[in-house]
Amino acid sequence: MRNLFLPALLLAGSLLVSCHTGVFTPTHSPNPWADNYLSVAKMEDYRQWGTYNVHDPSCRKLGDYYYMYSTDAIFGENRKEAKEKGVPLGYVQMRRSKDLVHWEFVGWAFPRIPEEAVRWVQEHADGQGATNIWAPYIIPYKNKYRLYYCVSAFGRKTSYIGLAEADSPEGPWTQLGCVAKTDESTAMNAIDPSVIVDPVDGKWWMHYGSFFGGLYCMELNPETGLALHEGDLGHLVARRANYQKDNLEAPEIIYNPELKQYFLFTSYDPLMTTYNIRVSRSASVEDGFTDYFGKEVKDTTNNVPILTAPYRFENHPGWAGTAHCGVFSDGEGNYYLAHQGRLSPQNQLMVLHLRQLFFTPEGWPVVSPERYAGTAPRNFKAADLAGVWEVIRVQEPRYERQLEAGQILWGEGELKQEECNFSTRMALATDGTCSGELVDISGKRMGVNGNWSFLKDKRLLTLDFGTEKIDNLIIFAGHDWENETETVLFTGLDSRGRSVWGKRIMSPKVSAQSSTKGK
Repeated sequence: MRNLFLPALLLAGSLLVSCHTGVFTPTHSPNPWADNYLSVAKMEDYRQWGTYNVHDPSCRKLGDYYYMYSTDAIFGENRKEAKEKGVPLGYVQMRRSKDLVHWEFVGWAFPRIPEEAVRWVQEHADGQGATNIWAPYIIPYKNKYRLYYCVSAFGRKTSYIGLAEADSPEGPWTQLGCVAKTDESTAMNAIDPSVIVDPVDGKWWMHYGSFFGGLYCMELNPETGLALHEGDLGHLVARRANYQKDNLEAPEIIYNPELKQYFLFTSYDPLMTTYNIRVSRSASVEDGFTDYFGKEVKDTTNNVPILTAPYRFENHPGWAGTAHCGVFSDGEGNYYLAHQGRLSPQNQLMVLHLRQLFFTPEGWPVVSPERYAGTAPRNFKAADLAGVWEVIRVQEPRYERQLEAGQILWGEGELKQEECNFSTRMALATDGTCSGELVDISGKRMGVNGNWSFLKDKRLLTLDFGTEKIDNLIIFAGHDWENETETVLFTGLDSRGRSVWGKRIMSPKVSAQSSTKGK
């Protein structure tokens, strides 16, 4: 039920806003694409999969284009139909874009799974697995491009990380060999590679792994791109409490030269439902990663910050599976995070989510509540922030599921009520007061009243409710996908290391007028 005191507060605020000129007004802006792609899901429609069927993306600006590579996961895949219609169905999807909004599906990197990878997996997994290629990672080296990838058997530690190389980001690709391989006798699982070059000493490192044993880091030979020491599988850098149930996978490692910190992004929980992104940091590329509270991620606790999790704003069915990210820069100081989003309620359609990424004054990454649509930057003033906002507190699921190999059981692919983060409404009045609803730590909606303030020069918003203060919320311009407008957004962290998202949906004047209709 909506708060009944919002209209009165906003009516008072609208009288003050009317005295100001030049107050930001949201403008209509169509979405670049529809979220439901059933109409172009057939095999012969692959040229229209620019932002569709995206899973485990790795993205980097290479020349004039941003290139994205992803797991060959396809909704309604039909290999027989693809073969009959001459569709060049292969492995590792490739896309490119000049603006990070309009994406062209280039095709597939490989015509087949490398024979060595198939042989290793099937010989060590009772003939199972090796049916597609997972989680590619792209990195340039001198005048060539290196593409790491993995082949595995579901529910096992039998996996293979390989490397291919090309003169062009679009191939053709030459196989260079095995980087790492694991089986049931090893502690770790050779999947989900992320490679980084240490800017301090030029050494190459690969982070990889899953809930089977945790995440590991191993040194590579820069000249070959393979393991520096043959057979070396590296050392442990992160793990979770219960290897049988609590999923941890998909490391992504970046370096921020201004903060002089390495950031390790990881994914928690099942990919089809409560998949969520966490992050830790370290002064070292290969070890010592700690969370928001200074706890080592090699410990057996669950760590924060939490950056994304299943969510739902008004006027949309919502998203699940919001994890396994690629993080990259445009070379001009702007960062982005790409991941899959599964369209609720069935959570079968996989759509690209690409979000702006910012760093808080405390040096933690946070991401936009909305997907990037090329919105021009804008300098906001306090009067621009007054109005009705939808706010989401991004929290971990409160429902305990039965899992297998860290994933949901067959037939349980839809979210439970306790697994999704729903938006609430909050009003910021021009007199500096605010009121509305906020989700508390237990997931319950509670009425709040308080004050807000804005530091224009630093673009930082503070919400103070007396019993709780949320500060350093970063204000910026963005696209409201659910309402198809350009608007004001905020993102940041609360004192518990959980993301807090907001978007303004109505100005005080508009909301006050709508509240008096019919009276």
